[in-house]
Amino acid sequence: VQLQASGGGLVQAGGSLRLSCAASESIFGFNAMGWFRQAPGEQRDFVAAFTSTGGTNYADSVKGRFTISRDNAKNTVYLQMNSLKPDDTAVYYCIADQRGERYWGKGTLVTVSS
Repeated sequence: VQLQASGGGLVQAGGSLRLSCAASESIFGFNAMGWFRQAPGEQRDFVAAFTSTGGTNYADSVKGRFTISRDNAKNTVYLQMNSLKPDDTAVYYCIADQRGERYWGKGTLVTVSS
């Protein structure tokens, strides 16, 4: 499984970005698919994901601001990020879980300026 994340960039506080994660195969086969992030000097933290039952989970820090969605036909998951804060600055990683394995994409950098 290969995951290609894109859409990061520099944005001012209060702005929006949409990240994309394109998978190399059908996302129907994944138990979960979503996003983690890692701020400078910090551990990698969960952001949002689709679960195996089709539901969604969000970290408390992004609830109400971030929305995860998907396009099954394009094998792509998106992360719409609104009302961005400087604390959202991080490298964002796409993940997919399949048959007990977790796959990581290369990260995409999001920088939020104050």
